[in-house]
Amino acid sequence: MSVSIIIPTWNEAACLGRTLGVLQSLNPPPREIVLVDGGSSDRTVVIARTWSDRLPLRVIQAPAPGRSVQMNLGAKTARGDILCFLHADTLVPDDFVNVVESTLANPGVAGGGFISLMAGPGATRWGISLHNALKTYYAPLLFRPHLFFTRGLRLLFGDQVMFCRRADFLACGGFDPALPIMEEADLCLKLCRRGHLRQLNRVVQSSDRRVAAWGAFKANAIYLMIGLLWGVGVPAAALKRFYEEVR
Repeated sequence: MSVSIIIPTWNEAACLGRTLGVLQSLNPPPREIVLVDGGSSDRTVVIARTWSDRLPLRVIQAPAPGRSVQMNLGAKTARGDILCFLHADTLVPDDFVNVVESTLANPGVAGGGFISLMAGPGATRWGISLHNALKTYYAPLLFRPHLFFTRGLRLLFGDQVMFCRRADFLACGGFDPALPIMEEADLCLKLCRRGHLRQLNRVVQSSDRRVAAWGAFKANAIYLMIGLLWGVGVPAAALKRFYEEVR
């Protein structure tokens, strides 16, 4: 199976170069990297294009901003058998491609993600990282227990580098373009009908920029509130107002 990495971007000039530098060290390399920009006003696209001669990288422009729209466009144009959705501020291990391929070699597994360690220049957010890892299990256990036990549902989020087979992604309709938030959780609900989902015992490192801007207490409270409200059926559009973009 070949791997396509899809990166949705919007004003990611501060971190994109580091992420692409890590992708250059992957062994084996992915088949391709598809960067889908949502209308950045900084140097994101310029930086991406400077890496085009060092990586199997294509840069495309989305017709409208929105992570779901961008990731769906990347999936539509990708040529790999496996789709990996990578945030521009997240760093992956150098054996990333092998880990993803070996996970999906099991036909009973429909998708997976990693443990996200949230860190920044000033701190490693151990408590929030632990909570987010546990949330992958307790959220579906609380709100969709029948799917947790019978379908192996796990709720994976963007900073966990979610991955799945391209065929399964397309068959279940991909990300809902109407969702401004919780689009990965919604995809998990659809993917688990096609096989179990796994949180791997491997770590990726994600930026703590939102926690640094909000403070640890506020960030934990917002993460918990959004998860609980989504679990009881509050529309994602209503939850988005609590989750402003931080760059």
